[in-house]
Amino acid sequence: KPFLPLGLGAFAEYVAVPENALRLKPTSMTFEEAAAYPQAAVLALQNLRGVEPPSTSFFLLDKGPIQPGEKVLINGAGGGAGTFAVQIAKHFGAEVTGVDSKEKLDMLRSIGADHVIDYAQEDFTKSGQLYDLILDVVAYRSIFAHKRALSPNGIFVYVGGSTASIFQALLLAPFISRTGTEKLGVVMQKPNKKEDLVFLKELFEAGKVAPVIDKRYPLSEVPEAFRYLEEGHAKGKLVITM
Repeated sequence: KPFLPLGLGAFAEYVAVPENALRLKPTSMTFEEAAAYPQAAVLALQNLRGVEPPSTSFFLLDKGPIQPGEKVLINGAGGGAGTFAVQIAKHFGAEVTGVDSKEKLDMLRSIGADHVIDYAQEDFTKSGQLYDLILDVVAYRSIFAHKRALSPNGIFVYVGGSTASIFQALLLAPFISRTGTEKLGVVMQKPNKKEDLVFLKELFEAGKVAPVIDKRYPLSEVPEAFRYLEEGHAKGKLVITM
C-alpha cells in the first residue's frame, strides 16, 4: 500500500524504515505530493501551534493553537515549510503576511496570503506593523528586531536560519521571554506524531492544504536539484522522481 514517510529522507529507490514511521497516504494524493508533504507540513503545523515542551528545555514554546483573526507573519513563506505554514495558518483563520523574494509573491497570494512583502524592498521589523505570531524559516536578524515587530503577548518562533541566529535564540530567548510579555523561542518537532499526520491528511482531502511543487528531477539529476535549491529561487518543494 502507498505510505506517507516521516522523518529524515534519502535519495534511493528503496529504503528500510520502522513501521511506526509510515502512514497511509490519501488515495487522491499522488506519489509526488506524498513525497513533498509530511516533513515540511508537520514542521509548519507544529511550529504554528506548538507542541508540549520537556520541562528541562524552558526555551521551547508550547504556544497553543492560532486564534481566528490573529495576525501571523511567515518569513521565508515561499519555501517548502513556508508554503504549508501559509495554508495552515489561513485554515486556522489567521490574517497572514508572507515575506519572500519578489518572484514568489504571486504564488503566495495564490495559496491564500492576505499580504505579501518583498524582503529586498521592505524590512518587516521596521515597518511599525505588529504581529501576534512571527514564524521565521530563514532567520538572520537579531532576536531583538523580531521582538520589535511583536504585539503585546506576541510570539516569535524560530524555525531555521543562520548559525548566529540559532545561538542567539537559544541563549537570549529564555531571558527575553521571562522579562517581558512577548515570548520567543523554538518548538521541538515530533516527526512521528500520528495525530498531526491524521489532521494534515484531513486538510488535504478537504482541499484546504496542498504541497506547492516547483520542479521535479529524476534521481540521476539530484546534484542539479541541489544547485537550484541553493540559488534560493525554489517555490515550495522540489521532488525527486524514480
